[in-house]
Amino acid sequence: MGRARSEGSPGKERSEERSETKLDANDGRLQRSVRSRQRIVEALFELIKEGELVPTGEQVAARAGVGLRTVFRHFEDMETLYAEIQARVEGLAHPILAAGVVDGPLEERVAAFASQRATAFERAAPFKRAGDLQRWRSAFIQGSHERTVRELRAHLYRALPEVDGLPPSLQQALELVTSFEAWERLRADQGLGRERAQDVFHDAVLALVRTPIARIQENQK
Repeated sequence: MGRARSEGSPGKERSEERSETKLDANDGRLQRSVRSRQRIVEALFELIKEGELVPTGEQVAARAGVGLRTVFRHFEDMETLYAEIQARVEGLAHPILAAGVVDGPLEERVAAFASQRATAFERAAPFKRAGDLQRWRSAFIQGSHERTVRELRAHLYRALPEVDGLPPSLQQALELVTSFEAWERLRADQGLGRERAQDVFHDAVLALVRTPIARIQENQK
């Protein structure tokens, strides 16, 4: 009687071992690539936060602790990098705008609104500046900008329902004077500190909302 055949031959076992080793190596390379990308995104985020609006590859590589070639390899997919940076920025600013609105008299609600805008804009400022420099070449950044404009508009109407009853020209004016661009003008070009710029937001909004209401009340007398 011949010998019973074993369930697996030595050749098959060696082939399976090589396959497992190759898979482990591929997994290791993938994990290293993911870690490198995370360090690059973190480096970009921190450099922009510190005021480097267009960090160089050398700066990113040094901060991330990776080779310059690694940075350039990941930079080939800039839209994905922009998306990852934007996700972090939204985590800083959007919860402020999504917070519940304040009830009470108009002046108290305007004060809360101005404070929310000031806090959100201060946190997002360096990233918004950096994004604006790249917006013309990035469909993602352009789309993100348009989404932010819509979210700021919704925040304005949610916080101050009176705006909906104003003439269209005043509604547009309120969007303008409470925009990031207006905040940047006050802070960077006119040299106002945060508290003074917030006061300007408050006074401008209050004046634009109150004037038509006062006129209506006067006409009803």
